[in-house]
Amino acid sequence: MVRNPQWPMQTAAKSNDPMRQLLDQFFNDAFLRSTTSDESSVVTSQWVPLVDILEENDKFVILADLPGVDPKEIDVQMEKGILTIRGERRLDRQVESQSVARSERRTGSFHRRFALPDSADPDGISASGRNGVLEIVIPKRPETTPRRIPVGLVHNA
Repeated sequence: MVRNPQWPMQTAAKSNDPMRQLLDQFFNDAFLRSTTSDESSVVTSQWVPLVDILEENDKFVILADLPGVDPKEIDVQMEKGILTIRGERRLDRQVESQSVARSERRTGSFHRRFALPDSADPDGISASGRNGVLEIVIPKRPETTPRRIPVGLVHNA
């Protein structure tokens, strides 16, 4: 699907048209659903941050694009094998008070969940944010190697 940057004859006055906003939201949401086909987004999310999930020898790394979201206001939780990321991106007060001719940046709450594999160590998870990217590091549990148990003879006395 290719979306033209502007609809024909679009003016600043038309950007306040409720029907135009509804159509824009419909097409944006349809495009968003087609690019994030997994079920990690919670229904109440107003937008879905895009993520990369990397697997290294000793850890998993989740990188989430969260430009404009203060890392201190991101909630990362781990419960029963499910990692949850939630927060909210708000409009700048400057933008909020002006007449907007075009708005493409998504705002509002987001909420994503990821089921972690058994090899993930939930006690060692760390998260940090820098340059609009949230990085969550999930260490892997040390692999347990099978231990050979010798079988001895029973002596009858």
